[in-house]
Amino acid sequence: MSDSVVLDPVDLEILRLLQNDARTTYRDLAAAVGVAPSTCLDRVARLRRGGVILGHALRLDPAKLGRPLEAFLSVQVRPHRRELIGPFVERVRALPESRALFHLTGPDDYLVHVAVAGTADLQRLVLDEFTSHREVARVETRLIFQQWTCGPLLPAERPG
Repeated sequence: MSDSVVLDPVDLEILRLLQNDARTTYRDLAAAVGVAPSTCLDRVARLRRGGVILGHALRLDPAKLGRPLEAFLSVQVRPHRRELIGPFVERVRALPESRALFHLTGPDDYLVHVAVAGTADLQRLVLDEFTSHREVARVETRLIFQQWTCGPLLPAERPG
């Protein structure tokens, strides 16, 4: 785990505003937090270098792209050794159906969020891309009926 970064109130305000609208211009952001645009740019650059800001994401609707069925695959890898899990992780991350991959504690080693065209595609994915590999001991599939995005890390409104 990375160490936490010391953030002052201006940094926190910049992060609060950006997390709610990452397309905010530096000029508007600077005006909102009460600093010069060049200072704002320097602060955002420092937050990026420090690993606080990880990037910008574009969210796409899988259903509108022909992948309306989403599922979680709980996967056990046996034996759970570094020389096997590295290639497994890279292979799963390279699959176009993979949306997210989590390494877990407990009975399952990985949780894979996938989006596919339908049940036949999901079956092909499980059989051809997971259980056909010797190190995959078990795959359990859970369909996702609906999902919601949860709240931001920082309060959406300015504290006060």
